[in-house]
Amino acid sequence: MKKSSEFISIGKILNFHGVQGEAKLGYSKNREEFLSKLKEVFVQNNNDFVPLEVVRIRFTPKCGIIKFKGIDSINDILEYKNKLVYVKESIAREYLDKDEFLIDELIGMDVYDGEKRVGSVVGVSNNGASDLLSVKTGGEEVHLVPFVKAIVLSVNIKARKVQINNIEGLLS
Repeated sequence: MKKSSEFISIGKILNFHGVQGEAKLGYSKNREEFLSKLKEVFVQNNNDFVPLEVVRIRFTPKCGIIKFKGIDSINDILEYKNKLVYVKESIAREYLDKDEFLIDELIGMDVYDGEKRVGSVVGVSNNGASDLLSVKTGGEEVHLVPFVKAIVLSVNIKARKVQINNIEGLLS
């Protein structure tokens, strides 16, 4: 049995596609190059991560269409409907750009404006234009901070610190 901490979710099987066992795969925008290089993914079944060999993947404007080895009918793929699709964390890290991070690494990091701690990262989302850090400030409020270079100045994974340019109105 493999531990869940070894794996990173990269998408979700939304439904079947056609009658040959293909599946519609939902995924984050701009990840087509990464997904097209995958040879193996995993689906969680109870506490086990079951490997699936990727035969091919193509992309539509709304989703990916993925075919797995040995899954050749609607009935075969239906058992995976609404399941998350994972890769080993080590594989995901190979494809990160210099200024990219895994979401799990950012959650819980302290957020600073200069030397002043202004909150902590409680989530990461995407609005289609950019990633957004959900930053919880001193109160119970959560503010969305665009993850762009003009605002997020640096991320130090080892120090667990995000340095931002707290422009007027950002955290208020």
